[in-house]
Amino acid sequence: MAIVEKNILIANRVKGKGDTWNLVNDTNPVTEYTSLTEALEAHFQQTKKPCDFRLSPMKGELYAIVNEEDTTPPKKFNLYGDY
Repeated sequence: MAIVEKNILIANRVKGKGDTWNLVNDTNPVTEYTSLTEALEAHFQQTKKPCDFRLSPMKGELYAIVNEEDTTPPKKFNLYGDY
C-alpha cells in the first residue's frame, strides 16, 4: 500500500496583527497566539502528537502534515488478465 500525505489546516494568521495566530480547533476560539512558535506549541499540547508542519505564508495558513496509508484497493483490468 502507498503512503498518502495529507495537509490538515490547524491555524490561521490574524490579519492586521503581524505574527498572531488562531487555532482552528481551539477549545477557546478567542485565544490568539502571538507567534508561530506559540501556535505550534498550543497545537502540540492539544493533540500530544508530534508531526511535521507546512506554512502557506501568502494564505496565512498553517497545516499539520499527516501520513496515512492509502487503503484504496488498486484497480484491476480484465484486459491484462488481472481477474
